[in-house]
Amino acid sequence: MADFNLAIEDYLEDLRVARRCSPHTVSNYARDLKAVARSAASRSIDSWQSLTGSDVRSIIAEQHREGIAGRSLARRLSAVRGLYNFLIKLGRCESNPAVDILAPKDKKSLPATLDPEEVSRLLAQNLNDPMICRDLAMFELMYSSGLRLAELVNLDLVDLDLSVGQVRVTGKGGKVRDLPVGKPAVEAINKWLGYRRMTPGADERAVFLSSRGKRIAPRTVQMRLKKLAESQGLNRDCYPHMLRHSFASHLLESSGDLRAVQELLGHADISTTQIYTHLDFQHLAKVYDEAHPRAKRNKITEEQ
Repeated sequence: MADFNLAIEDYLEDLRVARRCSPHTVSNYARDLKAVARSAASRSIDSWQSLTGSDVRSIIAEQHREGIAGRSLARRLSAVRGLYNFLIKLGRCESNPAVDILAPKDKKSLPATLDPEEVSRLLAQNLNDPMICRDLAMFELMYSSGLRLAELVNLDLVDLDLSVGQVRVTGKGGKVRDLPVGKPAVEAINKWLGYRRMTPGADERAVFLSSRGKRIAPRTVQMRLKKLAESQGLNRDCYPHMLRHSFASHLLESSGDLRAVQELLGHADISTTQIYTHLDFQHLAKVYDEAHPRAKRNKITEEQ
């Protein structure tokens, strides 16, 4: 393992110093490269120079069988390719055996959503408690406008124009989009803003504040949603992105306008939005199974 580790340390140092990669990236690459190195060593391969394309492919396939997700293996292959490019540049390797190897694809799972009745039940509270009013305002807005968690917690007061029902958010890649805000969300936000003026740190720019008057943290939002769902008797593992999924699914189901949903979600590629058409089909299939005479007849036949 010594030859493997020496090359890894040299490459990580290059990432840290020359390329100024984040500590998180360096840590991930270190873990990925060491995992590949251990697998190679277990096959009696003693250095990166001795590793072949066939070896890399076998190692990745083995790790996938062990339960490593396709996305993690794609990052792992990226780390290996980067290491080899570094070694080739230094003249310590002649070729990159990982260059044409693709990670196995995971089976896509459909996103979990709440149905409209569950959303109504979740947001039914109307208590005169500042923190609960804040929570309801956050979750009404997430469901009303399809916000990501990061977009929600980063909202500033200047981003809101409740007089026309609009919010401006900055999404992935710094992409800014203006989104409509529904009436229930506008009312919930206005109620929260009334309490917010009396909250410590009211001069803070953030729309949503913690009980200490600081910008609310993503983890706090996650915990508050989970607590709210439990208090409302929803037997679901609710998390913030589920509200965004529900927004997209319900809007697509009602309108059928995939392009509009793509714009509202801020997806760069419509293929990302298309997963919600599968959810819509599931709903249609359920309606069909419950309502179509032939579907009913097939079920009766099967029971017999």
